[in-house]
Amino acid sequence: MSHKIITLTTDFGLKDPYAAEMKAAILGICPTATLIDITHEVAKFNIRMGAFVLASAAPYFPEGTIHVAVVDPGVGTRRRSILIETKQGFFVGPDNGLLILAAEKQGVEHVYELTNPRFMLPRVSSTFHGRDVFAPAAAHLANGVEPEKFGPEIRDVEKPEFAKVAEKAGILVGEVLHVDDFGNIITNISAETMARLVVRGWVRVELSTCKLKLKYCRTYGEVKPHEPLALIGSHDYLEVSVNQGSAAEKFGSKPGDRIAVGLPEM
Repeated sequence: MSHKIITLTTDFGLKDPYAAEMKAAILGICPTATLIDITHEVAKFNIRMGAFVLASAAPYFPEGTIHVAVVDPGVGTRRRSILIETKQGFFVGPDNGLLILAAEKQGVEHVYELTNPRFMLPRVSSTFHGRDVFAPAAAHLANGVEPEKFGPEIRDVEKPEFAKVAEKAGILVGEVLHVDDFGNIITNISAETMARLVVRGWVRVELSTCKLKLKYCRTYGEVKPHEPLALIGSHDYLEVSVNQGSAAEKFGSKPGDRIAVGLPEM
């Protein structure tokens, strides 16, 4: 089966030719590919932000979509280039944690290291694997090349701290994954993980700067303007928010901060 939709998520920006070079590499191999820019404005070298953006957008693409993501401060080092096959599609990029949030949401089936030079550009730069390794791999995949042709299957993919949530004595311990433009504190605690707590109305939240008892809501408007709340946001992650205000400013939170969530003490 041929897969033709290829998305691009990078920290390249749009001033330089890098994103266009990736597209050129893809179209030179698979001229019929449909290319979709998720974003090229991930903050430079910010793997956490790139992982969040990719995990947020990927579920809404059709089955078989190929997602190429490049936020790659370790390019040219011993970090691996990988292809992840999921129940819904494919992810191509560096093995630095960038792909794993999105891939795990879709159910990882196989992971392959990209080692076969047949599916790279003839000359591979040590500083631009996005163009020379990842883009060609996506294009050949779109042309119907079987995933196992790209290299050996591996199992020990990089899983960074921002992709991990611990549970200790009924307390979920994670971290702030992203702060959006509204100031919502988006955590790495998923709706599925939150379901373990069996919340009935209120949650206890410990941020790096304070401890809170928050109403657990379905919408922001369930509390008065400028009041804080907790809810599962549109991307299925727990958020700490302020109705019509900025929770990040109010509580001094930033990506990477620890967060602990539990039930209120009786």
